Amino acid sequence: MSKTTLAIIAGASALSGAAITAALFSSKDKKTVSTTPTSVASTSTGSAALPVPASFAAQHIAPIAPVDPSGLFQYGFPGPISDLHPTASTTSAFDRRTRNPHWVAEHITPESLAIKGGDRQHSTFIEDATIPEKFRARLNDYFRSGYDRGHQVPAADAKWSQEAMDQTFLLTNMCPQVGNGFNRDYWAHFEDFCRRLTNHYPSVRIVTGPLYLPRKDHDGKWRISYEVIGNPPNISVPTHFYKVIFAEDGRTGGNVAVGAFVLPNAPIPNQKPLSDFEVPIEAIERASGLEFASKLPVARRKRLCGDINCSILVREYAERQKNLQGPPPGRPRLN
Repeated sequence: MSKTTLAIIAGASALSGAAITAALFSSKDKKTVSTTPTSVASTSTGSAALPVPASFAAQHIAPIAPVDPSGLFQYGFPGPISDLHPTASTTSAFDRRTRNPHWVAEHITPESLAIKGGDRQHSTFIEDATIPEKFRARLNDYFRSGYDRGHQVPAADAKWSQEAMDQTFLLTNMCPQVGNGFNRDYWAHFEDFCRRLTNHYPSVRIVTGPLYLPRKDHDGKWRISYEVIGNPPNISVPTHFYKVIFAEDGRTGGNVAVGAFVLPNAPIPNQKPLSDFEVPIEAIERASGLEFASKLPVARRKRLCGDINCSILVREYAERQKNLQGPPPGRPRLN
């Protein structure tokens, strides 16, 4: 799905919401002044009585309900439940329905990336025992699926300790991703771009997660369709992935350069400009049902791709893997 299409979907939702709001306010304006007689409420102190509309008083008498819908909770709360899971290197919320994370958050700094305490060769993919077994993503689900176990927070961002790196291999940090052309190529270059932001900003926070976006069919109608892998089918395959980036200037209450990107879960040519995937943060919020910057005042926000040049640096997959095990690669300037 193109950036334009995503914007159209977000815009359509915004227009419909605006129309409802307009109708609401319009109907309020057309209301006539009530001529309902008022009753007088007296006080025990004998002070002046305050007029209270009789209709208002009647409406606020709590009826005695003959039923108790909330009594269901004696047997348990149905949900939905997002399993919040903080680790040393990640914080995530898990979607039990899709067996993928809703989002995974990380924090990188020049200092954290400079520490060489972890080795990817010593890490293994592992199921997350904190998730109830019947909702858990399983290693066998990926077997011969044709998809990579795609990190949401990359292992390269948690080299500062072996434990931190190992935690990025939990399946709650994974989603099914197309391998060649995406996870091992353009997506990996995008992750490298995020690390190189620490050349310009002392603190970078990143939220990554899957999206399941609609596509317009031949009949002109929009539908959401995605594959489910595993036997029996267990893990949903996202149609797209997002990253929301907060590049902080290091000052308390300082400016934050915000970038939001949506990429298709499909091969992407390395020549494709990263800026083509930039979208308004509101578009990701509408598509995901999440909110990312509700407490960040607009006055403190800057557009990331207006502050620096958003472009990827292409490195071969084999070279990147080698660099994870040896000396860290140099940090070229963003250009």
